[in-house]
Amino acid sequence: MPHRDGSFEGMKRYKIYYQRWLPEGAPRAVLLVAHGFAEHSGRYQNLVDYFQPLDYAIYALDHRGHGKSDGERVQVDSYTEYVSDLKTFFDLVRKENAFEDVYLVGHSMGATIATAYALQYQDELAGLILSGGGIASDKVQPRPAGLELADTLSRDPEVVAAYRNDPLVYHGPPPTGRDSAMAQMREHLTAEAGKIRLPILIMAGAASPLGDGPRSEALFEAVSSPDKTLKLYPDLLHEIFNEPEWPDVMADMAAWLEKRI
Repeated sequence: MPHRDGSFEGMKRYKIYYQRWLPEGAPRAVLLVAHGFAEHSGRYQNLVDYFQPLDYAIYALDHRGHGKSDGERVQVDSYTEYVSDLKTFFDLVRKENAFEDVYLVGHSMGATIATAYALQYQDELAGLILSGGGIASDKVQPRPAGLELADTLSRDPEVVAAYRNDPLVYHGPPPTGRDSAMAQMREHLTAEAGKIRLPILIMAGAASPLGDGPRSEALFEAVSSPDKTLKLYPDLLHEIFNEPEWPDVMADMAAWLEKRI
């Protein structure tokens, strides 16, 4: 099962790293993955291991300032830089897969980026799959003081330890200016989510202390898609793809995809 990595030129001529995993034969469809804040594309091996044998092609990039891509660590001057890089990556993926449907899969910050991308380019996508994303909700409680991001990810201690020891994960504080750039994207999505009309699967761990459940519910109610599905997992934390029950999560995603390919 061939794996390849490479890079493309993003905004500001940054080198943006990506990986792809192809099935043995012709792919049934393409899953294009946008990862979350501070992490990188290499943390989606569970998704790859599940879907590659099912004859899906998986493509994943490292956002600017993340993983093996160029840029000040986790800094972004405008959220449109993330969207622009993702568009360049989509065009690369489309060139290599001219006839296959492309489903955009976004987790956490990547879900926010993917939703912003869909607002501009939804006609190019077969569907949108979101994990731990959503929009503003007055039901979200503040994160408990002193709770580190690593402690919100998974109930599997091995996942948490791997995250803490991963040299490609950023463990420092967000740089000055990043929060305002991301706040603009969140405000944009909250105001414009009703324009989304493509098939959408919204998934979240309802036990996440980051408010994934209420934010996902708010997005589900806001989008105009006639084909929309909300799947909440009562006991799961933020990274539902890395929880002990991840095979069940993947099976739910596969079942959703199976009805639409």
